[in-house]
Amino acid sequence: MTRAAFLVLTALADQPRHGYGILRETEELSDGEVRLGVGTLYGVLDRLTADGLIALDREEVLQGRLRRYHRITDEGADALVAEADRMAAGAGAARRRLAQRRRAPGSVTPPATGPGLAAGPA
Repeated sequence: MTRAAFLVLTALADQPRHGYGILRETEELSDGEVRLGVGTLYGVLDRLTADGLIALDREEVLQGRLRRYHRITDEGADALVAEADRMAAGAGAARRRLAQRRRAPGSVTPPATGPGLAAGPA
């Protein structure tokens, strides 16, 4: 499952939403890391619908514009749970390996690098 599909299913897990609502919710769920474009969103919605993971909930006209609300299906909820479990298992394995690395005799922690941090002598 792609990250976009995971976020869209998560956005729909608690209530039906229309396209713009899904875009806002996925951005919030990812702490601003993921900003889906409209084309990307509708591609994901089409695939999830074709796979039976979401369905059209209702349509309404607001200020002359059609809004389509999508909802997660039972199959979509099951897929979301399975993906969340898979991700949690992977994160747990990574944490266990990192803990083993820290406890291993003779292990050397490399210098920190990243934004604002330089490796090597100052």
